[in-house]
Amino acid sequence: MFAARVAARQTPRMALARAPARAGRRNYSSESPKQFAGTEDNEFNRERARIQEHGGESGEFWRKLSIYVAVPCIILASVNAKLRWDAHWEHVEHEEHLHPREEKPEYPYQNIRTKNFFWGDGDKTLFWNDKVNYHKKDE
Repeated sequence: MFAARVAARQTPRMALARAPARAGRRNYSSESPKQFAGTEDNEFNRERARIQEHGGESGEFWRKLSIYVAVPCIILASVNAKLRWDAHWEHVEHEEHLHPREEKPEYPYQNIRTKNFFWGDGDKTLFWNDKVNYHKKDE
């Protein structure tokens, strides 16, 4: 076990010591080589460089499209939805004052309760809305 641990610790150091020195190439440089030289200069590498460049450009395009087009469209749609929502409920209130609603029929498939809910009065669901939902309790 001890020998395996020592070997595992020494492996990265030995690999660095055996690596050939790369003359003339700056590792971790912000500059990328624009031209291939020697054996690197072949059609495959040039094609991969073109594909990488195209990927960077199209990624930038979609980032800009998302930020400058999609986000404002979502904001405008949200504002429009809020205005329409408020106008709808204002209209409903206006109609309630002019023409009060008569009793709605309750059909046998609506508001089926096999046991009471453990919150509130036990008859209303968790998402109950008195403006929308209607339930006529049995007398």
